[in-house]
Amino acid sequence: MPHTPLELKEVLYIETNEGASLPFEVVGILEDPQESVSYAVLVHEPETEGDEQFIVTDLAGNLLENDVLAQEILDDFLTYVDEGDEGGAADEEPG
Repeated sequence: MPHTPLELKEVLYIETNEGASLPFEVVGILEDPQESVSYAVLVHEPETEGDEQFIVTDLAGNLLENDVLAQEILDDFLTYVDEGDEGGAADEEPG
């Protein structure tokens, strides 16, 4: 049975090399219109502030094997978030 596409705020548990299972929350979904593919950006926020870990998956929750592509997607996402923070509520449409 195929996995339904990931949605914002959904949590995936990713197993680390050390065998721990960490919760990663979907914080962004980016679409590549040229490739007709979407990617999810997930973050794990540990107890200590500032040590967030980001991962990039396809919408089925599979980690991207292409590290360069994953970094590009993450950079685009972080740029979008920074611009949104500077401009106020970026996700709200003018009423």
